[in-house]
Amino acid sequence: MKIGVIGAGNMGTATIKGWIKAGQSNIAVMNPENPRVTAFCDKYHLPLFHNADEMIDWQPDALVFTTPAKVTLEVVKQFGGINNDAILVSAAAGVRLNQLEDTLPNHSWTRIIPNIPVEVNAGTIGMTFGQQDKNTPEIGSLMKLLGDVITVNEDQINIVGTIGGCGPAFIDVIMDALSDAAVKHGLDREKAYQLAASMVAGTGKLALDSKLSPSALRDQVTSPGGTTIRGVQALEKHGVRFAMMDEVDEASEN
Repeated sequence: MKIGVIGAGNMGTATIKGWIKAGQSNIAVMNPENPRVTAFCDKYHLPLFHNADEMIDWQPDALVFTTPAKVTLEVVKQFGGINNDAILVSAAAGVRLNQLEDTLPNHSWTRIIPNIPVEVNAGTIGMTFGQQDKNTPEIGSLMKLLGDVITVNEDQINIVGTIGGCGPAFIDVIMDALSDAAVKHGLDREKAYQLAASMVAGTGKLALDSKLSPSALRDQVTSPGGTTIRGVQALEKHGVRFAMMDEVDEASEN
């Protein structure tokens, strides 16, 4: 499959790296002239275009728009000449399917909200399909190369984006705090970071594989009168549960 990625910011480059790791090498990039993007495309031997006509002439099977939301519809307008059978995907938060369909009629659209771990094929990708989308199997297969795909109705895509897209930053803050605590207790910084990251990765994998609820998994390591329950009590004392819910509320506000 020939994949055209429109916009090579942090999410665009992370997505491309994930696909390359998964064996998808037939990828082209469209982006305004930018030395960083030029160096990126040179490193991975990717065609780089600076306008829509060049990308259309390349005849991609799929176009994935990872442009900022405020410019996405203007960029989409430039692709009126794209093949009607091309798969069209938007990763622009807040740009709705009906807006995309109105801007480029006679095409089917899919919206995705990926997160940065797609770079290492461990992403969480929220996905919602337009009513006329004919390419759901192909899009699903393409996105599954990048990580876990969660298909939802469009009115649920924003909360998926908040948890999946903003969540890594929230977890990074927690890992940083745990690492500081490890250093306080004598562990060197490099091992402290490794410890925190490994613990988060393993906990997530166990939750996915076991399909147990977080509370059930917590109970597995919370012995009566033990060290873990004292730590959980400290979390409750300092309102960590409320803070986590509140940060999602704040991040979800438009």
